[in-house]
Amino acid sequence: MIKEQEAIYLDEITDGFRARRVVKNWMAFYNAERPRSALDRQTPDDAYWTGVEEQEAA
Repeated sequence: MIKEQEAIYLDEITDGFRARRVVKNWMAFYNAERPRSALDRQTPDDAYWTGVEEQEAA
C-alpha cells in the first residue's frame, strides 16, 4: 500500500509543476483504483457513480 507521503518522497520533485503532477497522479490513483473497506471494498469513484445511478433510477 502506497501512502501519500511515499508518493511525494519517492519522486524527485524539482519544481512546482512536477509537484502538481505527482499529487494529481496520486489523487487519481487514490480515488479511482484504491478500494476502501468503509465503502464495501469499492473505490470512491465507484461508490459515487453507483449512488448517482441509483438516484437517477428513482
